[in-house]
Amino acid sequence: MFTVLLRKKNSHSEGESPFWISFSDLMSALMTLFLVVMVVTVISITKSIPKSVAEEAARQEQIKIVMGLLKSKSEPFQKVHVDATNYRIDLGEIVRFNSASSTISPEAATYLKTYVPVLLEVAKAHNGKLIKRFVIEGFTDQDGSYTYNLKLSLDRSFSVICAFVSNAAGQKILTPEELRLVQELFLVGGFSFNSIREDKAASRRVEIRVEFWELGEKEKLNRKLILNKDFGAC
Repeated sequence: MFTVLLRKKNSHSEGESPFWISFSDLMSALMTLFLVVMVVTVISITKSIPKSVAEEAARQEQIKIVMGLLKSKSEPFQKVHVDATNYRIDLGEIVRFNSASSTISPEAATYLKTYVPVLLEVAKAHNGKLIKRFVIEGFTDQDGSYTYNLKLSLDRSFSVICAFVSNAAGQKILTPEELRLVQELFLVGGFSFNSIREDKAASRRVEIRVEFWELGEKEKLNRKLILNKDFGAC
């Protein structure tokens, strides 16, 4: 009986001990203080982010939207492949060249004239403030010298431009506004055999690289273009 009474007394004494109440309150206060410090730190860091960083993040999101739009609008053109990550458009097997040739087949020319309005439409999105230009890049296989293939690759790029603006019978004719945008937005480039593929025929291809304006670049650049001129003969 003595033992039982002693245990009850100890239990009663521990339950009403002010030490445990004080320790619990202290932990709660420390946790609250920790949360307050974390909130203040997060707010401080957020406010200290430079405006340029936030603007660049917004620009990257807009670029993703534009590349997604290019990809979705290119889906009906099953031969075209849009690489939204690397900002590249492979015009596909229809725009392949014979060895040592820069001639585009009539079928490919018709296909290209149907596809180019898609590029122009997307370029005009966001009030034309994102896409800087489309660079048409021709490629070659490894046959022939470097300088020969460099010229050949440029000729292949040039052939694509000619296909865009030609007035061949039975093909779509671009509007004056579309022709002006082609002048403004399209450039040509060449890649000799710098980027060959295992298949020689696949190496003789054309791709389009999409370039975007950097922050503030368009506003700083006073670009004077000679527009609304005759394209001349290809």
